[in-house]
Amino acid sequence: MLTYFYDNELIRYSDKEITDWKEAIAESCQLLLDKEIINQHYVDEIIRCVEEHGPYIVIVPQVAMPHSSEKSEGVFGTAISFTKMKRPVAFESTDGEEKDAILFFTLAAKNAEEHMQNIQNLSEMLMTDGLIDSLVATNSLEDYQTVMKQYQL
Repeated sequence: MLTYFYDNELIRYSDKEITDWKEAIAESCQLLLDKEIINQHYVDEIIRCVEEHGPYIVIVPQVAMPHSSEKSEGVFGTAISFTKMKRPVAFESTDGEEKDAILFFTLAAKNAEEHMQNIQNLSEMLMTDGLIDSLVATNSLEDYQTVMKQYQL
């Protein structure tokens, strides 16, 4: 799956100073916007869902999976993009506990089946021992390629 991001030019190392989680979501959606896989409506929908349901997109420490429902408007294709932020981004949950993420895997899917397949594929990849720490340590496309070769994913 790491090769999928590379082959489809869906990798971004952000150099922006992100000030809040909304800005981080917008930044993580930029590749999908640029490729016209989604539009701004989908970005706004993700933000609205996090405001309503809390930081459900922070799936494990250091990792966020921005997505909305499988029936979201503003999605024109199925894809996942990878964005590493310059610094961890804090999400405050409804119980006051803070969750941080630095790796953002943003999902877009045209239908429910592809939505669930995206989540399953990404979840399986992230369960690979040591992969998250290795990706957190990357700072460039060259570093990413090294991790991609190391894990053969």
